[in-house]
Amino acid sequence: MQRVVRVFFFLCAVAAVFANVAAQTTISTRNQNQFQTFLANLRSDLEMLADFTFGGGARPDAWTGNADVNTPTIIADLWFDNEQLADQIFGQGMRPPDWIGATTPNAALVVRNIRHDLELSAETQIGIGLRPPNWVGANKLYSCERTVLNLVYLLETVYNITPTTPESVRDYCATLAGELENELVRVAFSTAVDQSALPALVLAVRGDLERLRDEKLGLNVLPEGWLNNKDINSPTLANDIFSDLALLADTLLGTDRRPPGWLGAFSASAPIAYRNLRYDLELLTDFTLGEGVRPRGWQGVDPLSQCPPMTQNLVLLVQRNFVFDMPDASGSSNSEAFCAQVRLAANLAAENPKRLEEAGTGEETEEEKDTRYMAESQIAFSYLDPAATKFMGEMPKGTKFRAWYRNFGGSNMMFVSGENFALFIDRRWTTMSEEVFRTLPTLEGVRPLAFCDASWCNGPRATPTPTGGGPIFDLIYGVTPPPTIPAGSSSDPSGRRLVSWNHIRVTYVQQSVGNNRAQVALEICEETTQVVCEPVVSVLNTVTGVPIPIVSTFNGLNVFELAYGYSANVLITGRTLVSQDIWLNDPSLSGQ
Repeated sequence: MQRVVRVFFFLCAVAAVFANVAAQTTISTRNQNQFQTFLANLRSDLEMLADFTFGGGARPDAWTGNADVNTPTIIADLWFDNEQLADQIFGQGMRPPDWIGATTPNAALVVRNIRHDLELSAETQIGIGLRPPNWVGANKLYSCERTVLNLVYLLETVYNITPTTPESVRDYCATLAGELENELVRVAFSTAVDQSALPALVLAVRGDLERLRDEKLGLNVLPEGWLNNKDINSPTLANDIFSDLALLADTLLGTDRRPPGWLGAFSASAPIAYRNLRYDLELLTDFTLGEGVRPRGWQGVDPLSQCPPMTQNLVLLVQRNFVFDMPDASGSSNSEAFCAQVRLAANLAAENPKRLEEAGTGEETEEEKDTRYMAESQIAFSYLDPAATKFMGEMPKGTKFRAWYRNFGGSNMMFVSGENFALFIDRRWTTMSEEVFRTLPTLEGVRPLAFCDASWCNGPRATPTPTGGGPIFDLIYGVTPPPTIPAGSSSDPSGRRLVSWNHIRVTYVQQSVGNNRAQVALEICEETTQVVCEPVVSVLNTVTGVPIPIVSTFNGLNVFELAYGYSANVLITGRTLVSQDIWLNDPSLSGQ
Protein backbone atom coordinates (compact mmCIF):
# COMPACT_ATOMS: atom_id res chain seq x y z
CA MET A 1 0.00 0.00 0.00
CA GLN A 2 2.85 2.39 0.88
CA ARG A 3 4.41 1.78 -2.54
CA VAL A 4 1.12 2.57 -4.27
CA VAL A 5 0.76 5.83 -2.33
CA ARG A 6 4.35 6.83 -3.15
CA VAL A 7 3.89 6.07 -6.83
CA PHE A 8 0.62 8.00 -6.89
CA PHE A 9 2.37 10.98 -5.27
CA PHE A 10 5.17 10.77 -7.86
CA LEU A 11 2.73 10.66 -10.73
CA CYS A 12 0.80 13.64 -9.38
CA ALA A 13 4.05 15.57 -9.12
CA VAL A 14 4.98 14.58 -12.66
CA ALA A 15 1.59 15.65 -13.97
CA ALA A 16 1.85 19.03 -12.23
CA VAL A 17 5.42 19.81 -13.22
CA PHE A 18 5.37 18.42 -16.75
CA ALA A 19 1.95 19.56 -17.86
CA ASN A 20 3.48 21.74 -20.58
CA VAL A 21 6.74 19.87 -21.21
CA ALA A 22 5.55 17.79 -24.16
CA ALA A 23 4.29 20.88 -25.94
CA GLN A 24 7.49 22.80 -25.22
CA THR A 25 9.94 20.09 -26.23
CA THR A 26 9.66 20.81 -29.94
CA ILE A 27 10.07 24.55 -29.54
CA SER A 28 12.57 24.84 -26.70
CA THR A 29 15.54 23.37 -28.56
CA ARG A 30 17.26 24.72 -31.64
CA ASN A 31 18.24 21.31 -32.91
CA GLN A 32 15.70 18.58 -32.23
CA ASN A 33 18.02 15.78 -33.33
CA GLN A 34 20.69 16.86 -30.86
CA PHE A 35 18.10 17.07 -28.11
CA GLN A 36 16.86 13.56 -28.87
CA THR A 37 20.44 12.25 -28.85
CA PHE A 38 20.94 13.86 -25.45
CA LEU A 39 17.78 12.14 -24.17
CA ALA A 40 18.90 8.77 -25.55
CA ASN A 41 22.33 9.11 -23.91
CA LEU A 42 20.69 10.09 -20.65
CA ARG A 43 18.51 6.97 -20.69
CA SER A 44 21.53 4.79 -21.53
CA ASP A 45 23.55 6.13 -18.58
CA LEU A 46 20.54 5.92 -16.27
CA GLU A 47 20.10 2.23 -17.07
CA MET A 48 23.82 1.53 -16.61
CA LEU A 49 23.81 3.10 -13.16
CA ALA A 50 20.61 1.21 -12.37
CA ASP A 51 22.35 -2.08 -13.33
CA PHE A 52 25.22 -1.17 -11.01
CA THR A 53 22.86 -0.20 -8.16
CA PHE A 54 20.05 -2.77 -8.33
CA GLY A 55 22.18 -5.55 -9.79
CA GLY A 56 21.87 -7.02 -13.28
CA GLY A 57 18.51 -6.29 -14.88
CA ALA A 58 16.62 -5.86 -11.61
CA ARG A 59 14.37 -2.80 -11.40
CA PRO A 60 11.62 -1.44 -9.09
CA ASP A 61 8.07 -2.43 -10.04
CA ALA A 62 7.21 1.14 -11.08
CA TRP A 63 10.28 1.55 -13.32
CA THR A 64 9.20 2.86 -16.75
CA GLY A 65 12.37 2.10 -18.72
CA ASN A 66 11.05 4.30 -21.52
CA ALA A 67 13.80 4.73 -24.12
CA ASP A 68 11.66 6.04 -27.00
CA VAL A 69 12.65 9.68 -27.38
CA ASN A 70 9.63 10.34 -29.61
CA THR A 71 7.05 9.58 -26.91
CA PRO A 72 5.41 12.60 -25.25
CA THR A 73 6.23 11.25 -21.76
CA ILE A 74 9.95 10.65 -22.32
CA ILE A 75 11.14 13.50 -20.08
CA ALA A 76 8.68 12.72 -17.30
CA ASP A 77 9.69 9.04 -17.44
CA LEU A 78 13.39 9.89 -17.25
CA TRP A 79 12.76 12.08 -14.22
CA PHE A 80 10.57 9.45 -12.55
CA ASP A 81 13.12 6.64 -13.00
CA ASN A 82 15.98 8.88 -11.90
CA GLU A 83 14.11 9.64 -8.67
CA GLN A 84 13.51 5.92 -8.03
CA LEU A 85 17.22 5.29 -8.51
CA ALA A 86 18.00 8.14 -6.07
CA ASP A 87 15.70 6.56 -3.46
CA GLN A 88 17.83 3.43 -3.64
CA ILE A 89 21.16 5.30 -3.45
CA PHE A 90 20.39 8.01 -0.89
CA GLY A 91 17.38 6.58 0.95
CA GLN A 92 13.67 7.02 0.31
CA GLY A 93 12.89 10.72 0.06
CA MET A 94 16.47 11.65 0.97
CA ARG A 95 18.59 13.79 -1.36
CA PRO A 96 22.02 15.47 -1.13
CA PRO A 97 22.10 19.29 -0.81
CA ASP A 98 23.18 19.76 -4.46
CA TRP A 99 20.22 17.78 -5.85
CA ILE A 100 18.03 19.88 -8.19
CA GLY A 101 15.10 17.70 -9.27
CA ALA A 102 12.08 18.91 -11.24
CA THR A 103 11.82 22.63 -10.55
CA THR A 104 10.30 24.01 -13.76
CA PRO A 105 8.05 23.07 -16.71
CA ASN A 106 10.82 24.17 -19.09
CA ALA A 107 11.74 20.93 -20.91
CA ALA A 108 15.37 21.81 -21.61
CA LEU A 109 16.00 22.78 -17.99
CA VAL A 110 14.32 19.65 -16.63
CA VAL A 111 16.56 17.47 -18.80
CA ARG A 112 19.56 19.52 -17.68
CA ASN A 113 18.61 18.91 -14.05
CA ILE A 114 18.16 15.17 -14.58
CA ARG A 115 21.62 14.89 -16.12
CA HIS A 116 23.12 16.91 -13.26
CA ASP A 117 21.41 14.74 -10.65
CA LEU A 118 22.36 11.51 -12.40
CA GLU A 119 26.02 12.55 -12.36
CA LEU A 120 25.65 13.30 -8.64
CA SER A 121 24.20 9.81 -8.07
CA ALA A 122 27.09 8.22 -9.97
CA GLU A 123 29.65 10.17 -7.92
CA THR A 124 28.00 8.89 -4.72
CA GLN A 125 27.38 5.30 -5.77
CA ILE A 126 30.60 4.52 -7.65
CA GLY A 127 33.12 7.18 -6.66
CA ILE A 128 34.33 10.63 -7.63
CA GLY A 129 35.38 10.59 -11.27
CA LEU A 130 34.44 6.90 -11.66
CA ARG A 131 31.76 5.66 -14.05
CA PRO A 132 30.48 2.29 -15.34
CA PRO A 133 32.00 0.93 -18.58
CA ASN A 134 30.50 2.50 -21.74
CA TRP A 135 29.18 5.49 -19.79
CA VAL A 136 28.30 8.16 -22.39
CA GLY A 137 28.38 11.15 -20.06
CA ALA A 138 27.93 14.80 -21.00
CA ASN A 139 29.68 18.15 -20.88
CA LYS A 140 31.40 18.91 -17.57
CA LEU A 141 28.97 21.79 -17.20
CA TYR A 142 26.42 19.32 -15.81
CA SER A 143 28.68 18.60 -12.85
CA CYS A 144 28.59 22.24 -11.71
CA GLU A 145 26.29 23.54 -9.00
CA ARG A 146 22.79 24.76 -9.81
CA THR A 147 23.66 28.45 -9.41
CA VAL A 148 26.44 28.20 -12.00
CA LEU A 149 24.12 26.28 -14.34
CA ASN A 150 21.54 29.04 -14.14
CA LEU A 151 24.11 31.80 -14.64
CA VAL A 152 25.13 30.05 -17.86
CA TYR A 153 21.47 29.66 -18.83
CA LEU A 154 20.64 33.35 -18.30
CA LEU A 155 23.75 34.64 -20.03
CA GLU A 156 22.91 32.47 -23.04
CA THR A 157 19.17 33.18 -23.24
CA VAL A 158 19.09 36.83 -22.16
CA TYR A 159 22.49 38.13 -23.33
CA ASN A 160 23.38 35.63 -26.09
CA ILE A 161 26.71 34.86 -24.39
CA THR A 162 28.04 31.29 -24.51
CA PRO A 163 30.96 30.42 -22.18
CA THR A 164 34.18 29.16 -23.76
CA THR A 165 35.96 27.55 -20.77
CA PRO A 166 37.65 24.36 -22.10
CA GLU A 167 36.82 21.09 -20.37
CA SER A 168 40.52 20.30 -20.18
CA VAL A 169 41.12 22.78 -17.34
CA ARG A 170 41.87 21.26 -13.94
CA ASP A 171 38.92 22.72 -12.01
CA TYR A 172 36.32 23.25 -14.70
CA CYS A 173 33.45 24.62 -12.59
CA ALA A 174 35.65 27.11 -10.70
CA THR A 175 37.27 28.30 -13.94
CA LEU A 176 33.86 28.59 -15.57
CA ALA A 177 32.60 30.65 -12.62
CA GLY A 178 35.52 33.04 -13.17
CA GLU A 179 34.63 33.42 -16.85
CA LEU A 180 30.98 34.08 -15.99
CA GLU A 181 32.01 36.81 -13.58
CA ASN A 182 34.10 38.49 -16.28
CA GLU A 183 31.07 38.47 -18.58
CA LEU A 184 28.91 39.90 -15.80
CA VAL A 185 31.37 42.76 -15.35
CA ARG A 186 30.82 43.59 -19.02
CA VAL A 187 27.05 43.23 -19.34
CA ALA A 188 25.60 43.78 -15.89
CA PHE A 189 27.83 45.22 -13.16
CA SER A 190 28.81 48.24 -15.25
CA THR A 191 25.23 49.53 -15.34
CA ALA A 192 23.70 47.91 -12.24
CA VAL A 193 26.12 49.49 -9.78
CA ASP A 194 26.07 53.21 -9.12
CA GLN A 195 29.70 54.01 -9.86
CA SER A 196 29.51 57.33 -8.01
CA ALA A 197 28.51 55.51 -4.80
CA LEU A 198 31.41 53.04 -4.89
CA PRO A 199 34.07 55.20 -3.17
CA ALA A 200 31.77 55.70 -0.15
CA LEU A 201 30.97 51.98 -0.04
CA VAL A 202 34.66 51.08 -0.14
CA LEU A 203 35.37 53.62 2.60
CA ALA A 204 32.62 51.98 4.69
CA VAL A 205 34.51 48.69 4.39
CA ARG A 206 37.59 50.48 5.74
CA GLY A 207 35.53 51.80 8.66
CA ASP A 208 34.18 48.36 9.53
CA LEU A 209 37.62 46.81 9.21
CA GLU A 210 38.88 49.34 11.78
CA ARG A 211 35.95 48.48 14.08
CA LEU A 212 36.77 44.76 13.92
CA ARG A 213 40.45 45.44 14.56
CA ASP A 214 39.63 47.62 17.58
CA GLU A 215 37.23 44.97 18.89
CA LYS A 216 39.77 42.14 18.65
CA LEU A 217 43.13 43.86 19.27
CA GLY A 218 42.19 46.88 21.35
CA LEU A 219 41.54 50.52 20.52
CA ASN A 220 44.01 51.88 17.93
CA VAL A 221 46.30 48.85 18.19
CA LEU A 222 47.78 48.51 14.69
CA PRO A 223 49.51 45.34 13.47
CA GLU A 224 52.98 45.92 12.03
CA GLY A 225 52.67 46.90 8.38
CA TRP A 226 49.14 48.28 8.71
CA LEU A 227 48.61 50.77 5.85
CA ASN A 228 45.67 52.62 7.47
CA ASN A 229 44.66 54.39 4.23
CA LYS A 230 41.35 56.24 4.87
CA ASP A 231 41.44 58.69 1.96
CA ILE A 232 38.25 58.31 -0.10
CA ASN A 233 40.01 59.94 -3.08
CA SER A 234 43.05 57.65 -2.94
CA PRO A 235 43.41 55.50 -6.09
CA THR A 236 44.90 52.71 -3.91
CA LEU A 237 42.22 52.74 -1.19
CA ALA A 238 40.61 49.41 -2.15
CA ASN A 239 43.99 47.74 -2.67
CA ASP A 240 45.25 48.99 0.72
CA ILE A 241 42.10 47.69 2.43
CA PHE A 242 42.71 44.33 0.77
CA SER A 243 46.24 44.26 2.24
CA ASP A 244 45.10 45.28 5.72
CA LEU A 245 42.24 42.76 5.71
CA ALA A 246 44.70 39.95 4.91
CA LEU A 247 47.05 41.24 7.61
CA LEU A 248 44.26 41.23 10.21
CA ALA A 249 43.28 37.69 9.21
CA ASP A 250 46.91 36.61 9.65
CA THR A 251 47.02 38.30 13.05
CA LEU A 252 43.76 36.79 14.34
CA LEU A 253 43.91 33.31 12.80
CA GLY A 254 47.57 32.67 12.01
CA THR A 255 49.58 33.22 8.85
CA ASP A 256 47.66 32.19 5.71
CA ARG A 257 44.83 30.61 7.75
CA ARG A 258 41.42 31.73 6.54
CA PRO A 259 37.73 30.98 7.21
CA PRO A 260 36.05 28.48 4.82
CA GLY A 261 34.83 30.26 1.70
CA TRP A 262 37.40 33.07 1.90
CA LEU A 263 37.91 34.75 -1.49
CA GLY A 264 41.19 36.60 -0.99
CA ALA A 265 40.94 37.91 -4.54
CA PHE A 266 41.39 41.51 -5.65
CA SER A 267 39.77 42.58 -8.93
CA ALA A 268 40.50 45.37 -11.38
CA SER A 269 36.72 45.85 -11.61
CA ALA A 270 35.70 48.36 -8.92
CA PRO A 271 32.27 46.78 -8.18
CA ILE A 272 33.79 43.29 -7.92
CA ALA A 273 36.67 44.55 -5.77
CA TYR A 274 34.19 46.16 -3.37
CA ARG A 275 32.00 43.06 -3.26
CA ASN A 276 34.96 40.77 -2.51
CA LEU A 277 36.25 43.05 0.24
CA ARG A 278 32.86 43.29 1.93
CA TYR A 279 32.23 39.53 1.67
CA ASP A 280 35.60 38.56 3.17
CA LEU A 281 35.26 41.13 5.95
CA GLU A 282 31.80 39.82 6.90
CA LEU A 283 33.16 36.26 6.79
CA LEU A 284 36.10 37.11 9.06
CA THR A 285 33.80 38.94 11.49
CA ASP A 286 31.42 35.98 11.73
CA PHE A 287 34.38 33.67 12.27
CA THR A 288 36.05 35.75 14.99
CA LEU A 289 33.10 37.41 16.80
CA GLY A 290 30.31 34.93 16.19
CA GLU A 291 27.52 34.54 13.64
CA GLY A 292 25.68 37.85 13.24
CA VAL A 293 27.67 39.61 16.01
CA ARG A 294 28.92 43.04 14.91
CA PRO A 295 30.71 45.93 16.65
CA ARG A 296 28.78 49.12 17.40
CA GLY A 297 28.40 51.41 14.38
CA TRP A 298 28.81 48.65 11.79
CA GLN A 299 28.02 50.00 8.30
CA GLY A 300 27.57 46.72 6.42
CA VAL A 301 23.79 46.45 6.59
CA ASP A 302 22.97 44.58 3.35
CA PRO A 303 22.51 40.89 4.27
CA LEU A 304 23.11 39.87 0.64
CA SER A 305 26.74 41.02 0.95
CA GLN A 306 27.33 38.04 3.28
CA CYS A 307 26.26 35.54 0.59
CA PRO A 308 28.77 33.80 -1.73
CA PRO A 309 29.66 35.71 -4.93
CA MET A 310 27.89 33.29 -7.27
CA THR A 311 24.66 33.77 -5.31
CA GLN A 312 25.07 37.54 -5.50
CA ASN A 313 25.74 37.29 -9.25
CA LEU A 314 22.58 35.28 -9.86
CA VAL A 315 20.50 37.69 -7.79
CA LEU A 316 21.87 40.55 -9.89
CA LEU A 317 20.79 38.91 -13.14
CA VAL A 318 17.30 37.91 -12.01
CA GLN A 319 16.69 41.34 -10.48
CA ARG A 320 17.70 43.05 -13.71
CA ASN A 321 15.58 40.89 -15.96
CA PHE A 322 12.71 39.39 -13.97
CA VAL A 323 10.39 39.96 -11.05
CA PHE A 324 12.24 38.82 -7.92
CA ASP A 325 11.29 39.14 -4.27
CA MET A 326 14.27 38.96 -1.93
CA PRO A 327 13.65 36.73 1.11
CA ASP A 328 13.16 38.63 4.36
CA ALA A 329 16.29 38.67 6.51
CA SER A 330 14.76 40.55 9.45
CA GLY A 331 15.20 38.82 12.77
CA SER A 332 17.75 36.36 11.39
CA SER A 333 21.35 36.36 12.59
CA ASN A 334 22.25 33.23 10.61
CA SER A 335 23.74 34.40 7.33
CA GLU A 336 24.17 30.84 6.06
CA ALA A 337 20.46 30.08 6.43
CA PHE A 338 19.49 33.40 4.84
CA CYS A 339 21.87 32.88 1.91
CA ALA A 340 20.44 29.38 1.36
CA GLN A 341 16.97 30.94 1.08
CA VAL A 342 18.26 33.59 -1.33
CA ARG A 343 20.04 30.98 -3.45
CA LEU A 344 16.91 28.84 -3.68
CA ALA A 345 14.68 31.82 -4.52
CA ALA A 346 17.08 33.18 -7.17
CA ASN A 347 17.44 29.78 -8.85
CA LEU A 348 13.68 29.29 -8.92
CA ALA A 349 13.27 32.78 -10.41
CA ALA A 350 15.86 31.99 -13.10
CA GLU A 351 14.16 28.69 -14.01
CA ASN A 352 10.60 30.05 -13.81
CA PRO A 353 11.04 33.67 -14.89
CA LYS A 354 8.31 36.18 -14.45
CA ARG A 355 9.07 39.06 -16.78
CA LEU A 356 9.01 42.58 -15.46
CA GLU A 357 6.09 43.36 -17.75
CA GLU A 358 4.07 40.64 -16.01
CA ALA A 359 4.33 42.31 -12.62
CA GLY A 360 1.17 43.70 -11.08
CA THR A 361 -2.18 42.42 -10.03
CA GLY A 362 -3.56 41.77 -13.47
CA GLU A 363 -2.39 40.87 -16.95
CA GLU A 364 -1.31 43.85 -19.03
CA THR A 365 -3.48 44.58 -22.06
CA GLU A 366 -2.05 45.13 -25.53
CA GLU A 367 -3.15 48.76 -25.34
CA GLU A 368 -1.24 49.19 -22.07
CA LYS A 369 1.85 47.58 -23.62
CA ASP A 370 1.63 49.88 -26.63
CA THR A 371 1.47 52.89 -24.32
CA ARG A 372 4.35 51.73 -22.17
CA TYR A 373 6.63 51.00 -25.13
CA MET A 374 5.93 54.34 -26.82
CA ALA A 375 8.78 56.86 -26.75
CA GLU A 376 10.35 59.69 -28.76
CA SER A 377 13.64 60.12 -30.56
CA GLN A 378 16.27 62.54 -29.36
CA ILE A 379 18.06 62.65 -32.72
CA ALA A 380 18.76 58.92 -32.73
CA PHE A 381 20.80 57.36 -35.52
CA SER A 382 18.76 54.71 -37.34
CA TYR A 383 19.86 51.48 -39.01
CA LEU A 384 18.50 48.56 -40.98
CA ASP A 385 20.35 46.08 -38.76
CA PRO A 386 21.14 45.73 -35.02
CA ALA A 387 24.89 45.72 -35.76
CA ALA A 388 24.57 49.35 -36.89
CA THR A 389 26.29 48.83 -40.25
CA LYS A 390 23.50 50.09 -42.58
CA PHE A 391 22.88 53.71 -41.64
CA MET A 392 19.54 55.21 -42.69
CA GLY A 393 19.78 58.71 -41.25
CA GLU A 394 19.03 60.72 -38.12
CA MET A 395 15.55 60.26 -36.66
CA PRO A 396 14.38 63.84 -35.91
CA LYS A 397 13.88 64.87 -32.31
CA GLY A 398 10.33 64.25 -31.15
CA THR A 399 9.64 61.47 -33.68
CA LYS A 400 7.30 59.00 -31.95
CA PHE A 401 7.83 55.25 -32.18
CA ARG A 402 6.76 51.97 -30.60
CA ALA A 403 9.56 49.61 -29.48
CA TRP A 404 9.17 45.86 -30.14
CA TYR A 405 12.46 44.02 -29.50
CA ARG A 406 15.85 44.60 -27.90
CA ASN A 407 19.21 43.26 -29.01
CA PHE A 408 21.22 40.75 -26.95
CA GLY A 409 23.83 41.35 -24.27
CA GLY A 410 24.93 44.81 -23.26
CA SER A 411 23.73 46.29 -26.54
CA ASN A 412 21.34 49.24 -26.36
CA MET A 413 19.93 48.66 -29.85
CA MET A 414 16.19 48.09 -30.19
CA PHE A 415 13.77 47.51 -33.08
CA VAL A 416 11.10 50.20 -33.34
CA SER A 417 8.38 51.23 -35.74
CA GLY A 418 6.54 54.44 -36.50
CA GLU A 419 5.03 56.37 -39.35
CA ASN A 420 6.67 55.02 -42.54
CA PHE A 421 9.60 53.32 -40.79
CA ALA A 422 10.65 50.17 -38.91
CA LEU A 423 14.29 50.43 -37.84
CA PHE A 424 16.96 49.76 -35.24
CA ILE A 425 18.00 52.66 -32.98
CA ASP A 426 19.96 53.15 -29.76
CA ARG A 427 17.78 53.44 -26.64
CA ARG A 428 20.05 56.05 -25.05
CA TRP A 429 19.13 58.58 -27.74
CA THR A 430 15.43 58.31 -26.97
CA THR A 431 13.11 59.08 -24.06
CA MET A 432 12.74 55.35 -23.19
CA SER A 433 14.08 54.37 -19.77
CA GLU A 434 16.43 51.42 -19.32
CA GLU A 435 13.89 49.77 -17.00
CA VAL A 436 11.25 49.67 -19.75
CA PHE A 437 13.86 48.71 -22.38
CA ARG A 438 14.87 45.64 -20.32
CA THR A 439 11.29 44.32 -20.41
CA LEU A 440 11.31 44.10 -24.22
CA PRO A 441 11.63 40.57 -25.65
CA THR A 442 14.97 39.82 -27.30
CA LEU A 443 15.56 39.21 -30.98
CA GLU A 444 16.16 35.48 -30.44
CA GLY A 445 14.43 33.60 -33.26
CA VAL A 446 13.04 36.85 -34.72
CA ARG A 447 14.10 38.64 -37.91
CA PRO A 448 11.93 41.75 -38.19
CA LEU A 449 11.61 43.44 -41.57
CA ALA A 450 13.35 46.83 -41.43
CA PHE A 451 12.53 49.64 -43.86
CA CYS A 452 12.43 53.43 -43.97
CA ASP A 453 10.15 55.48 -46.23
CA ALA A 454 10.01 58.57 -44.02
CA SER A 455 11.13 61.92 -45.38
CA TRP A 456 14.27 61.96 -43.19
CA CYS A 457 15.56 58.60 -44.46
CA ASN A 458 18.63 58.91 -46.68
CA GLY A 459 20.30 55.48 -46.63
CA PRO A 460 21.46 52.87 -46.57
CA ARG A 461 25.03 54.15 -46.32
CA ALA A 462 28.02 53.95 -44.01
CA THR A 463 27.70 55.53 -40.58
CA PRO A 464 29.43 58.91 -40.44
CA THR A 465 32.99 58.47 -39.18
CA PRO A 466 33.56 59.87 -35.68
CA THR A 467 36.30 62.48 -35.63
CA GLY A 468 36.45 63.41 -31.97
CA GLY A 469 34.29 61.04 -29.98
CA GLY A 470 30.91 62.22 -28.77
CA PRO A 471 27.43 60.95 -29.63
CA ILE A 472 28.25 59.53 -33.07
CA PHE A 473 31.02 57.38 -31.69
CA ASP A 474 28.81 56.36 -28.77
CA LEU A 475 26.03 55.24 -31.07
CA ILE A 476 28.18 53.14 -33.37
CA TYR A 477 29.50 50.91 -30.66
CA GLY A 478 26.55 51.08 -28.32
CA VAL A 479 28.41 49.60 -25.37
CA THR A 480 30.58 52.10 -23.52
CA PRO A 481 30.38 55.91 -23.62
CA PRO A 482 33.36 57.95 -24.80
CA PRO A 483 36.10 58.63 -22.23
CA THR A 484 35.12 61.28 -19.73
CA ILE A 485 38.59 61.81 -18.21
CA PRO A 486 40.07 64.89 -19.90
CA ALA A 487 43.37 64.48 -21.68
CA GLY A 488 46.20 65.89 -19.66
CA SER A 489 44.98 64.69 -16.27
CA SER A 490 47.34 62.32 -14.50
CA SER A 491 46.34 59.31 -12.40
CA ASP A 492 49.27 57.02 -13.12
CA PRO A 493 51.55 56.45 -10.10
CA SER A 494 54.62 56.68 -12.31
CA GLY A 495 53.65 60.14 -13.51
CA ARG A 496 52.58 59.19 -17.04
CA ARG A 497 50.07 61.58 -18.58
CA LEU A 498 46.59 60.15 -19.15
CA VAL A 499 45.23 60.62 -22.67
CA SER A 500 42.17 59.25 -24.48
CA TRP A 501 41.67 56.87 -27.41
CA ASN A 502 42.06 59.50 -30.13
CA HIS A 503 45.71 59.97 -29.08
CA ILE A 504 46.57 56.44 -30.21
CA ARG A 505 48.00 55.94 -33.70
CA VAL A 506 46.94 52.55 -35.06
CA THR A 507 48.75 50.79 -37.90
CA TYR A 508 46.79 47.78 -39.17
CA VAL A 509 49.18 44.88 -39.78
CA GLN A 510 46.63 42.12 -40.28
CA GLN A 511 42.82 42.33 -40.28
CA SER A 512 40.23 39.58 -39.77
CA VAL A 513 36.72 41.00 -40.10
CA GLY A 514 35.11 37.57 -39.68
CA ASN A 515 36.78 37.10 -36.30
CA ASN A 516 36.19 40.74 -35.31
CA ARG A 517 39.89 41.19 -34.51
CA ALA A 518 42.97 42.84 -35.96
CA GLN A 519 46.72 42.77 -35.35
CA VAL A 520 47.85 46.35 -34.90
CA ALA A 521 51.09 48.24 -34.24
CA LEU A 522 50.42 50.96 -31.66
CA GLU A 523 51.87 54.34 -30.84
CA ILE A 524 50.55 56.75 -28.21
CA CYS A 525 50.76 60.45 -29.06
CA GLU A 526 50.97 63.76 -27.23
CA GLU A 527 48.10 65.36 -29.18
CA THR A 528 45.11 64.19 -31.20
CA THR A 529 46.91 65.34 -34.33
CA GLN A 530 49.16 62.30 -33.72
CA VAL A 531 52.41 63.98 -34.77
CA VAL A 532 54.65 63.50 -31.72
CA CYS A 533 54.25 59.87 -30.68
CA GLU A 534 56.04 57.14 -28.73
CA PRO A 535 55.83 53.33 -29.04
CA VAL A 536 53.30 51.45 -26.90
CA VAL A 537 55.27 49.12 -24.63
CA SER A 538 52.37 47.18 -23.06
CA VAL A 539 48.60 46.63 -23.13
CA LEU A 540 46.84 45.31 -20.01
CA ASN A 541 43.34 43.76 -19.86
CA THR A 542 42.04 45.53 -16.75
CA VAL A 543 39.14 43.07 -16.27
CA THR A 544 41.32 39.96 -16.01
CA GLY A 545 44.49 41.74 -14.89
CA VAL A 546 46.40 39.81 -17.58
CA PRO A 547 48.74 41.58 -20.06
CA ILE A 548 47.77 41.20 -23.72
CA PRO A 549 50.72 39.44 -25.38
CA ILE A 550 52.94 41.04 -28.02
CA VAL A 551 52.40 38.87 -31.11
CA SER A 552 55.17 40.39 -33.28
CA THR A 553 56.90 43.65 -34.19
CA PHE A 554 56.35 45.93 -37.18
CA ASN A 555 58.79 48.71 -38.12
CA GLY A 556 60.16 48.58 -34.60
CA LEU A 557 56.69 48.81 -32.98
CA ASN A 558 55.02 46.16 -30.81
CA VAL A 559 52.05 44.41 -32.45
CA PHE A 560 48.99 43.40 -30.38
CA GLU A 561 45.83 41.51 -31.37
CA LEU A 562 42.72 43.45 -30.32
CA ALA A 563 38.99 43.48 -31.09
CA TYR A 564 37.40 45.98 -33.45
CA GLY A 565 35.41 48.79 -31.93
CA TYR A 566 35.73 50.67 -28.69
CA SER A 567 37.41 49.02 -25.68
CA ALA A 568 37.53 50.61 -22.22
CA ASN A 569 38.88 47.59 -20.35
CA VAL A 570 42.52 48.20 -21.29
CA LEU A 571 45.54 50.10 -20.03
CA ILE A 572 47.77 51.14 -22.93
CA THR A 573 51.18 52.30 -21.76
CA GLY A 574 53.99 54.21 -23.44
CA ARG A 575 57.12 55.73 -21.95
CA THR A 576 55.45 58.97 -20.79
CA LEU A 577 51.78 58.50 -21.78
CA VAL A 578 49.00 56.11 -20.84
CA SER A 579 45.43 55.56 -22.11
CA GLN A 580 42.49 53.65 -20.64
CA ASP A 581 40.66 53.10 -23.93
CA ILE A 582 41.22 52.45 -27.62
CA TRP A 583 39.22 52.40 -30.86
CA LEU A 584 39.92 50.10 -33.81
CA ASN A 585 38.06 50.93 -37.00
CA ASP A 586 35.94 48.05 -38.27
CA PRO A 587 36.38 47.92 -42.09
CA SER A 588 32.80 46.70 -42.52
CA LEU A 589 31.48 50.08 -41.34
CA SER A 590 32.90 51.81 -44.39
CA GLY A 591 32.35 48.96 -46.80
CA GLN A 592 36.05 48.10 -47.19
